[in-house]
Amino acid sequence: MALLPPDPMTERDLVGYGETVPDPAWPGNARIAVNFNLNVEGGGEATLANGDPVSEGMLNDIGVETKPGKRVPLVESVFEYGSRRGVWRVLEIFREFGIRISVLGVVRALEQNPDLARAFVRDGHEVVSHGYRWIDYVEVPEEIEREHIRLAVEGLTTLLGERPRGWMTGRPGPNTRRLIAEEGGFLYDRDSLADELPYWLTIAGGPHLVIPYSYETNDNRFNENSGFSTADDFFTYMRDAFDLLYREGERGAPKLLSIGLHDRLIGRPGRAVGLIRLLEHMRSFEGVWFCRGIDIADHWRTTFPAPYRAAPG
Repeated sequence: MALLPPDPMTERDLVGYGETVPDPAWPGNARIAVNFNLNVEGGGEATLANGDPVSEGMLNDIGVETKPGKRVPLVESVFEYGSRRGVWRVLEIFREFGIRISVLGVVRALEQNPDLARAFVRDGHEVVSHGYRWIDYVEVPEEIEREHIRLAVEGLTTLLGERPRGWMTGRPGPNTRRLIAEEGGFLYDRDSLADELPYWLTIAGGPHLVIPYSYETNDNRFNENSGFSTADDFFTYMRDAFDLLYREGERGAPKLLSIGLHDRLIGRPGRAVGLIRLLEHMRSFEGVWFCRGIDIADHWRTTFPAPYRAAPG
């Protein structure tokens, strides 16, 4: 009788915490943890100026598709807007509300705007490594991806004065998490959309912490009006997500609300007012823990040390 090949589905965890999630015991008995993540990618996107064979066709906000063998100045200018203007508007808003965030920084982008990297440090934000380049790593050879991880760590360490402790590729490949674990210096990664609480995996023979991100509570839906057309669209959707999770937290099951932002998207004047309204709404509630990824990681590693509910990865 022929043996059946291993079932790759067994490598996946479709159960998670199940019907009854653990109480995360957020600091101060908070009913909800809110983590804002600002993506800074301009300068790291696909462009012939970066040696790529094509222009960037993802989240360029103007609907221009990838162009092989051509530079597209208008697309490049969208990413430049984020770095030149949008990011400073977003930083001022969070400074006004006294909230520290996670900055998902692409190294190739920050190398071209080092004053911005210094501003993140000055304001107490955490800079998470968003990779050396903002590209899709699904088909990138393992040896190139490993080299990019090395360049990302070295680049951020030079810019910030300390190495990054969190990682998010954004478009990870099948080797990404293992390579991050093997690098050995990261406390967690964000390359998951799978849950509303952190969880442990076993990677490369050891425990590895995952803090989920979201492409759903995310301003990427402003891109070409693919869900959000106005500031009110953004505010209403994020408010509803917050309100439901807060309600669940009041009933003994607090969660993490991870919100993704992009300097070239939410940084536009007509959209940024939606972020202001959202922060005003959240500030009207007690028991809200505004936190960075590293704050979550430190709390989880202390409160639920590995191998708490660790699953194979």
